[in-house]
Parts: sequence; C-alpha cells; structure tokens
Amino acid sequence: MSTQTAMRTRCALAVLVPMMLVGMRAVAHAQSAEEVAKANNPLAPITAINFQNYSIPSIYGVDDPHANSLLLRPVIATERFIFRGTLPVSTVPTADPDPVSGLGDFSAFLAILLPPAGGWQIGVGPLVAMPTATDHALGSGKWQLGVAAVAVSNITPTFLAGALVTWQASVAGDDDRADTGLLTAQPLAIMQIGAGYYVRSTGVIQVNTETGDYSVPFGLGVGKVFRSGRAVLNAFLEPQWTVLHDGVGQPSFQLFAGLNVQFPK
Repeated sequence: MSTQTAMRTRCALAVLVPMMLVGMRAVAHAQSAEEVAKANNPLAPITAINFQNYSIPSIYGVDDPHANSLLLRPVIATERFIFRGTLPVSTVPTADPDPVSGLGDFSAFLAILLPPAGGWQIGVGPLVAMPTATDHALGSGKWQLGVAAVAVSNITPTFLAGALVTWQASVAGDDDRADTGLLTAQPLAIMQIGAGYYVRSTGVIQVNTETGDYSVPFGLGVGKVFRSGRAVLNAFLEPQWTVLHDGVGQPSFQLFAGLNVQFPK
C-alpha cells in the first residue's frame, strides 16, 4: 500500500471516528427498542445526512489493492416517499504508481411508498446516476437510469429485516466509454441487543450485467443509536468478507463504517 493511499484512508476514517466519539459522549439516555428500530429503518420518515465509508485493503487481481470510498448520503423521507442521494469521494488504484482520488458519479433514487402488505413497508421508484466523476478512473462517463425497490419489516420488536434492490444501465454519455449495467441487492438484518446497541449484516451484492462480474459479501458488525440534542445518531462498524466473486477488481475484504445523523419528523 502506498504512503499516499494510507494517508487518504486515515483521513477518510478520521472524519467518522471523532464524530462517533463526540456523539456518544452526548448520550442522555438509552434508546428504546422502537427508537432503535426507527433509526435503522430506511423507510422511516426522517431527514438525515449519512457519512458512510468503505475501506478496502484487499482487491482481487490488483497488485497495490487499497481503495477507499466515503459516501455522502442526504436522505429525505416522509410518509409518502423517500429520496436518497449518494456522492462518493473515492481513492482507487490505477496502473500508475499513485492512486487517483476525487469525486465519483452522483446517484439518487426517489421511492414512492406503497400501502403496507403483510407487515412489510415497500417503496419503489426511479433511479438516476450522473457522470460527475472528476477522473476517468472514478466514474463511468455515462448517464444511467434505473429503478430502486426497498422492503422492510419489523419481524419482532427487536429484529428488523429487509432489502434494497437497485438496477441501472447507461442511456447516454461518452461514446468512447463502455456501456454500463449494474444490479445490486442489499439484504438488511438488524438485531437489537439492548441499551441502544445492535448487531447488523448489510453487505451489498453487486452484479455487472454487461460483463457478468459479481461479488457477494457477508458482513457482521455492531452499531449504537443515541441522541445528541434533537438529532438521533446511528454509528456502526461492519467488517465484510467476499464469499463469492467473479472478475478482477472485486474487494475480498472491506470495512464498512458509518455515522448517520437523523432528524426525526
């Protein structure tokens, strides 16, 4: 791993860890099971800004494999819809001695909430990805359209399950760049263990529908929900191991960390 890459990764994680520690010192009381479930429910009516980071020290088929991606995710959710945007700030290895860092492609979806069915909340709607990357290596160079679907259920008062599935494909952009197609599926499993703490598994399965490359990670981590003033903070750390994959460039291990700052309505 290059010195510059390691420094960029430490800087990205340094954005999250101090915020987690400061917020935890502000805890006024243990969160109830209902509050923790709401904080982890992607369809709960909240306004939030999520800081989520993937640190990837091991990548299949890459000699200097380290990569890092800090995801800035604004969320606006009501009883009728949810909007979520994602802007990556990434460092990726290249054929050159030094990695490339900068902004990636911005994506967003707007899911309309359907009437609950069998205890499940469901949202479905359009997705768009824009070629905002500041370097060729950080984005697709394509405009992409697709669809997102979210389903969540409180199986018990302390166990939440669900999934987020997205599909997107290129429709315009740089003619010299390859067409893109991406299918993702993120199973969600959140089990509360008391005092605002919970264990989680949220690895994102990714399939490149153009090349057939794919990765299937398994994650197991821990998080805590707590308050700081009006805000509800949700901090977590989840190691993820790739259990199935095909193709060069898939992560073999990654560390997923996050701090979600939520303002319930």
